[in-house]
Amino acid sequence: MGGTPGEKEEKVSLDLSEEILLSMEVGMSFKDYNGRISSMDFHRASSYLVTASDDESIRLYDVAAGTSLKTINSKKYGVDLVCFTSHPTTVIYSSKNGWDESLRLLSLHDNKYLRYFKGHHDRVVSLSLCPRKDCFISGSLDRTVLLWDQRAEKCQGLLHVQGRPAISYDDQGLVFAIAFGGYIRMFDARMYEKGPFELFSVGGDVSDANVVKFSNDGRLLLVTTTDGHIHVLDSFRGTLLFAYNVTPVSCNSTLEASFSPDGMFVISSSGDGSIYAWSVRSGKEVASWRSATSDIGPPVVKWAPGSLMFATGSSELSFWVPDLSKIGAFVGKK
Repeated sequence: MGGTPGEKEEKVSLDLSEEILLSMEVGMSFKDYNGRISSMDFHRASSYLVTASDDESIRLYDVAAGTSLKTINSKKYGVDLVCFTSHPTTVIYSSKNGWDESLRLLSLHDNKYLRYFKGHHDRVVSLSLCPRKDCFISGSLDRTVLLWDQRAEKCQGLLHVQGRPAISYDDQGLVFAIAFGGYIRMFDARMYEKGPFELFSVGGDVSDANVVKFSNDGRLLLVTTTDGHIHVLDSFRGTLLFAYNVTPVSCNSTLEASFSPDGMFVISSSGDGSIYAWSVRSGKEVASWRSATSDIGPPVVKWAPGSLMFATGSSELSFWVPDLSKIGAFVGKK
């Protein structure tokens, strides 16, 4: 325990634990939204966050600085889902006007559309960008999943599904998952036209899939459904490890969930507006928080990459961080 205070502080490090999760609280909020936040995304290699809102705005934040950098309005098309490309000021987003279901590649730097991606004929409900190449996939209520190259306006591939699709690439961009109808279908991104190479059941839960996500190491999968279930599976064997239960969501809402960066915990929203944290190791609930804006349905939730922070979006954007005063006894020296 010797050394100067400065030396001591440099050696203090936090690893995510149940105690740290229990201590987490809102460290900063942005409350200037005029509608519900429908989507958010952290950039993989910068401190930027982008949000989409029912007030038809796309907003860019620097999380490290705690500042709002830019607001761009999409009054003509509306905005529903938004994802970063590899560039921290370029995004792809879906419309919400009911008459044009094109996806748009937008430069936030100068507010210019770089490309339109036309192919869907109903609302896009799932969007995932390949982490290694300039490709992405989109799933729609028109019961198609389309595969795209960011450099081309026309889709590069089409898959038909029999329900509302939830889709996601794995962290290597080699595999993508499509969840619907009580099953998760696993595709080789290089040979998707051959059909799924694995078919995993989610325990007889045939309600609409909302989101499907891989853990960072690719070993785990989660899928959420409108009936309020969060299923966690082994992504190699398809073994159902745990099923967490929360309040169901309406057909127009999305039950969000996200793995922590180390894959040891899952955070999820709930139909009653609450936020839950679950242990992947034990399958037990670790912590829960009541949202201040629980009256507008389930919030969007997402872990920040490689960070002890997650964000929630409802009618306001909140960043959740550990309260160090509550966990002093759990801080260990490295």
